[in-house]
Amino acid sequence: MRHSDGLSGAEPDAASSRPPGKGTDGGYVTAEAAMALPALILFGAALIWGLMAAGAQIQCVDAARAGARAAARSDPVGVAVASARSAAPPGSRIAVMREGDLVRVRVEARAAGPLALRLGGEAVALAEETVR
Repeated sequence: MRHSDGLSGAEPDAASSRPPGKGTDGGYVTAEAAMALPALILFGAALIWGLMAAGAQIQCVDAARAGARAAARSDPVGVAVASARSAAPPGSRIAVMREGDLVRVRVEARAAGPLALRLGGEAVALAEETVR
C-alpha cells in the first residue's frame, strides 16, 4: 500500500503535521512573560523612586547652602530659614545654628515613597561680620 504523500507505510504523526519552526512549547512563552512583566515593572518603579530620592537629596544640599549664605550675610534667622525652605523639598526640617564665627544650616527631609529614607544636607559658612 502506497501513500500519495511519499511516506512509506507510516502514518504522519501530530508533530510532523505542524508547520516548520513551531514547537510544542508555545504556552511557556506566555507564562514566562506573565512572570517577568511584574518584575520589570517593580524594577522600573524602584529606579524611578531612586531618582526621586536622589533629586530630593540634591534639593536638601542646595537648601542648606542657600540658608547658610543668608545667615552668613547677617540676615535674621527667619529670613535664612525662608531662604532654605524655598529650595528644600516639601515637609523638610530646617535648623540654623551659630558656632563662633561659623553659621551652620541643616536641612532634613524624608524621601517620598514606600521606604522611609531620611535625607539631609548641611552647609557651613563664615559669618560676614567676622571678616575684616
